[in-house]
Amino acid sequence: MPIPDDVTGEEIDKDVRQELQSLPKGLAEDVSRNLVMVARLIDEDPEGAYAYAKIALRLASRVAAVREAAGFAAYANQKFSEALAEFRAARRMTGGVELWPVMADCERGLGRPEKALDMAGAPEVQKLDKAGQVEMRLVAAGARRDMGQLEAAIVTLQSPELASNSVQPWTARLRYAYADALLAAGREGEAREWFAKAVESDKDGSTDASDRLAELDGVEFVDALVEDEDETGTELETKVEDEGEVEAPKAARASSDGEGDEEDGSEDDVPQS
Repeated sequence: MPIPDDVTGEEIDKDVRQELQSLPKGLAEDVSRNLVMVARLIDEDPEGAYAYAKIALRLASRVAAVREAAGFAAYANQKFSEALAEFRAARRMTGGVELWPVMADCERGLGRPEKALDMAGAPEVQKLDKAGQVEMRLVAAGARRDMGQLEAAIVTLQSPELASNSVQPWTARLRYAYADALLAAGREGEAREWFAKAVESDKDGSTDASDRLAELDGVEFVDALVEDEDETGTELETKVEDEGEVEAPKAARASSDGEGDEEDGSEDDVPQS
C-alpha cells in the first residue's frame, strides 16, 4: 500500500524504534513507516489501519510492538478473535500486563463476559498502573451489563477515581460509563448529573456526553442542510400558490412523461446504589 512521502518512520515512539533495531536497517524503516500509518488511520479509517498493520506483521511478526499494533488494528475492526491472538503473542514476548484490560474486552466482544470478569479478578490487575486499573473497571462494568447485571455494573464503577475532582485522561470515560449505567437503570436525575460532570472533564471530545446531556434536557439539534431544504421547499410551494404553476426541471419532466433518456483532587460524594 502507498505511504505518503512525509512519513519517515521517525514519528513512532522511541521504545518501538529500539525494538525495531533488531531488524536490518531498510526493513526496520519499512516496518516503522507502516506502523506510523496504523497510528494515523486507526481512529478515522480502521480498515486502512488494519491493512497497514497486516503489512507490518508480514514483515516483522517477531517484534512485540508489531504484534500489539496488529492487535489494536484488528480490535478497531471488531475482529476480536484475531486481536486477542495478537495481544497474547505480544504479551508472551514482553511479559508485561499492559494489554490485560483490552484482552478482557476482546473476551466480551467474543460473547464471553464471564471470562472478562474472571480476568478482572486476576492477580495481573494488581500489577497495572492506575490508568490500566480504571480501564479494567470499565471492562468489568461492561461485562456486568452484558450479563444483565445493571446494578452490579453501577456498583463496579463506584470508586475513588470516580469520586475524585482531579481530571485524569480516564475521568471523562469513567463518568460517562457511570452516567450511562444510571440512565439504563432509570435513574435519570443522577444520570444527568454525571453526564454533566463528564462534559466538564471531556476536554478532547472523547465521548458524546454533551449530546447525551442535551438529549436529557430536551434540546433538539436541527441539521442546517435539512433546514435549508425545508425553507427551499416552502419557498417553492409559495411560488406555486402565487403563480399557479412552476415548470419542472427537464429531467423531472422527462421522468414523469416517460420520454427521457434511460457524524485531582478532592472528592465528590458518589451516589451509592
